[in-house]
Amino acid sequence: MKRSLWLEEIGSELTPLPSLKGNLSVDVAIVGGGFVGLWTALKLLEQEPGCQIAIIERDICGGGASGRNGGFVMSWWPKISSLSAQCGKEEAVRLARASVAAIGEIEHFCQAHGIDAHFRRAGWLWTATTDAQRGAWNDVLKTCQKLGEAVFSPLSNAEVARRAGSAAHLEGVLEISNATVQPARLVRGLRRVALEKGVKIFENTAMISLERTAPAVLNVPGGTLTARSVVLAHNAWAAGIPELSSTILPVTSTIVATAPIPERLKDIGWTGGETITDSQLMVDYYRTTLDGRIAFGKGTGMISYGSRINAGYDDNPRLSADTEQDFRRTYPQLKDLAITHTWCGPIDRTYDSLPVFGHLKNAPNIVYGIGWSGNGVGPSRLGGKILASLALGRKDEWSSCGLVGRNPKCFPPEPFRYLGGLLVRSAVKRKEAAEAEGSSPAWLDRQLAGLAPAGLEDKNL
Repeated sequence: MKRSLWLEEIGSELTPLPSLKGNLSVDVAIVGGGFVGLWTALKLLEQEPGCQIAIIERDICGGGASGRNGGFVMSWWPKISSLSAQCGKEEAVRLARASVAAIGEIEHFCQAHGIDAHFRRAGWLWTATTDAQRGAWNDVLKTCQKLGEAVFSPLSNAEVARRAGSAAHLEGVLEISNATVQPARLVRGLRRVALEKGVKIFENTAMISLERTAPAVLNVPGGTLTARSVVLAHNAWAAGIPELSSTILPVTSTIVATAPIPERLKDIGWTGGETITDSQLMVDYYRTTLDGRIAFGKGTGMISYGSRINAGYDDNPRLSADTEQDFRRTYPQLKDLAITHTWCGPIDRTYDSLPVFGHLKNAPNIVYGIGWSGNGVGPSRLGGKILASLALGRKDEWSSCGLVGRNPKCFPPEPFRYLGGLLVRSAVKRKEAAEAEGSSPAWLDRQLAGLAPAGLEDKNL
């Protein structure tokens, strides 16, 4: 498997823990050793210190989305319209505020436990890089204003271009709460703390099957794991569970990274550490690193038949070329700059790009939190609170929050999901390529693109 730049940087620390051999019984079993699973384990111990917990991870902790993402620690304010539609305005505001608080909690956790995750709070620029994208944030800003929440700061067009280091950025707004991390350092730090607190972690241990009994039994290649409660936190791989397969769609996101260029960053003016996204549906998202690289990502959106996650989700030269093309267009003054790292990864996309929490049918002891849709680094902290309360059977503000037990719009069954997804994705690509060239997209492409699921933000395009 091809590793991300983030994991490669700490390659000497990636020796896997032993896989599970034989039969083990615990109070809570967690499937997935990424951000969601690890935050859940730590929250469980906070609520019930004597709880016996085991995590099984098919790869290494951080081998999935948690070690491959862009390292954006974002809030849910860009999704306030979708949150309001799902949860009501009062609950939406509570969750959005909690998502901002989670960013600070992550910073404090790193400080308290000596985790050098390169945490930097420098804000997020939501921008337009084509005329078609101008004002994409207006509806979100109006909603925030109606709610009395001063979340986004307006900037002049010149200020946006200056901060972003490129005149390709035509206009935008700033949300100051957002941060960046080196995500692999964060997830491995969480792993260390969990181990220190007594959580049993088994890497290279895939769940083969799940027996929905009480207690539940997880079958793995070397034995079984029996638990009073089970937490499914394996993100895109949860699409293999029948009743969850229509809730999430595994899609690719792709990142390219440059060599360290701190002096060039000074030359172009991108020195504030801001994260940046444009307003495409197949969004471009980019940030700088501690050593002065640019990590430039794109929601490339590749899908597979039956949601099977294959090698193309890890490394795909065609998707990397598409991502590099957008980087070159956005930063033409860096056309001579070499790309040193490329990687892909699967994202568990829901139709509205918000996560879903609940329990499997007729199995209240088996709970899940899936559908992070490319924004899981910060909100996963909240996900841990929600899943811990659900696993312990507690009745509180988290187990009863508006994202638990909701009925989101579902993806169609196969073969319509795959064939329709190909059709819509192709239309979105053509539409956004035309807009990037200043041309008017074809009518049919506009209509088909309108069928695509919601993106990282609630855009009014």
